[in-house]
Amino acid sequence: MLVESIVFALVGLVTGGTALLARPAYFRAARALVLGTALAAALVGGVVAHFSVDGRQPAVSVAAAAVASGVLTSLLARPDLAAGRAPAHRHHPHRPGAHRAARRHRAA
Repeated sequence: MLVESIVFALVGLVTGGTALLARPAYFRAARALVLGTALAAALVGGVVAHFSVDGRQPAVSVAAAAVASGVLTSLLARPDLAAGRAPAHRHHPHRPGAHRAARRHRAA
């Protein structure tokens, strides 16, 4: 179990590092938060998978660690805040007094 735990930790660090290198603009959170989330998710996912399959299939445990790490790391991604992307709001930004001007035009 010790060797598997080390492999789970490495999988988590690789997943977090790859996410930060591939899409750095998507992760506005601190780098340590992204790496810590990936690491913790890989460890927890790997341990749960290890006990689910009774430790007989370590490849399944490592794959589960990678999936758990990828899924929880993707929750931190914010593509809407990435550089060069406009927010996808339907409404115009609020301007003070805009509702009064609209009423004035309708009354005329």
